Amino acid sequence: MTDTNPEDRDRLSRWRMVLGGHEADGILRDGGESIVLSADDARRDGVLEALYDAPNKGPGGLGASSPRVARWLGDIRGYFPSSVVQVMQADAMDRLGLRQLLLEPEMLRTVQPDLSLVSTLIGLGRVIPEHSRETARTVVRQVTRELEERLRARTVQAVSGALNRAARTRRPRHRDIDWNRTIAANLKNYQPDYRTVVPERLVGYARSSNEVQREIILCIDQSGSMAESVVYSSVFGAVLSSLRSVRTRLVVFDTEVVDLTEDLEDPVDVLFGVQLGGGTDINRALAYCQGQITQPTDTILVLISDLYEGGIAEEMLRRAAAIVGSGATLIALLALSDSGHPSFDANHAAALAGIGVPAFACTPDLFPELMAAAIERRDVSEWAATHDIATSHAT
Repeated sequence: MTDTNPEDRDRLSRWRMVLGGHEADGILRDGGESIVLSADDARRDGVLEALYDAPNKGPGGLGASSPRVARWLGDIRGYFPSSVVQVMQADAMDRLGLRQLLLEPEMLRTVQPDLSLVSTLIGLGRVIPEHSRETARTVVRQVTRELEERLRARTVQAVSGALNRAARTRRPRHRDIDWNRTIAANLKNYQPDYRTVVPERLVGYARSSNEVQREIILCIDQSGSMAESVVYSSVFGAVLSSLRSVRTRLVVFDTEVVDLTEDLEDPVDVLFGVQLGGGTDINRALAYCQGQITQPTDTILVLISDLYEGGIAEEMLRRAAAIVGSGATLIALLALSDSGHPSFDANHAAALAGIGVPAFACTPDLFPELMAAAIERRDVSEWAATHDIATSHAT
């Protein structure tokens, strides 16, 4: 390729690696020149071939040898950018059956931690052998710490600001009315004939910053498809639990219900307390959460589920209606993830919307704003519409 300029050579080398080896090693140009890969490109081509030319979940390419897989995982981190590494790791899980190999601690140390890997590890959950568990926790901790650093400031700012704005309610109970501020706010409504002020707006006393102003319950479906939502929920739960004005409870469920509130300070403990997979009994989970509500008008219950109910759907809807009727705010998040449009039960989502439970998917970056809207008792469906989030509607 002596007559080929560097730009063309690079382009042709990329095509050579895309097309693969063997028959793709032939003539690629009308001029009769063939592509000869550089030493580095040849190694890149080798790791691609080990993954994409190997039989799915078979012994080809990498085989079942942990040392060879470890070297391969190290190679892809050296030869490709982080975004590509994550894609290749995910592909390797499915094509080469690496889930079992990742149970070994020496394997985990070679993998680039990311959300997909954490989802895989918590999916493997209790089958991880004891000698690998601490390494797995280290990997999970690195990812959750990075997520918490990304989301903490925004969440604290949004929730604290909403609590401050909501502290002076316009509908206080009689004993909570701040009469001095109420009169000042309504002086324009002074009636000279009656020598009195007719208050159009009541102002309540601001609550102490140390007083619990809202109770937030995160109720999380731990079926296999909800893995990413479980990870983000654990991080948000840890952040919310650090706020003195909020009492946060975290509940996970399949056909059983597990309260992980005691582990909220550490997302890693939460994630290793879940068991992804199994059936789904939303009604049972809502029944448990309903029993934890002591101040309905100050409670926000966030149900994070794809709504594929395995229990009694009619009872689930009646339970949801009762929670809304008590004065609590109930929101159904079909997913809390960056993964785009989730698969969900559209009929159940529409039925929930019909009883006043907004149902939509939410990204982690928007979740703090969602919580702020709920704390201020704004219309959550209207909030979603302003952010171009499609909500389910009653049929």
